[in-house]
Amino acid sequence: MHKSFIELIKQKFALPDVDMRLYSPLALAYIGDSVFDCIIRSMIVSQGNRGGQDLHRYTSGHVCAAAQALLVELLIPELDDKELGVYKRGRNAKTANTAKNASVQEYRKATGFEALIGYLYLQGQEERILDLIKLGMRKADENALH
Repeated sequence: MHKSFIELIKQKFALPDVDMRLYSPLALAYIGDSVFDCIIRSMIVSQGNRGGQDLHRYTSGHVCAAAQALLVELLIPELDDKELGVYKRGRNAKTANTAKNASVQEYRKATGFEALIGYLYLQGQEERILDLIKLGMRKADENALH
């Protein structure tokens, strides 16, 4: 049986299992931000060698709050009740940070999206994460064409 990345990390570093209900939505968003960033960076690097500045520019176009807010808006109909609940907890969480280059609404939606990604990652549901991101990006491309 294939182990998820988080299962391998827990095993190699002897980390305890933590009840998912104990994670704050901001802790989920914290890890979700990194997971999403890693996926986008992996996609961009696989498209061929580019200079560091180009890599950063392409990546930041996808991982910014506005792009994440759009992605999650397109994905909401695809989420099950549990995923939608996690998203809403993240979206409604009180953050000390303020939005940079994004509206407060976009920032909150992005935080909810990151919380959802973090939740799925900590559940070992990497394939679900990838399926959602791929679907969201396809829908965003379709919307851009219309």
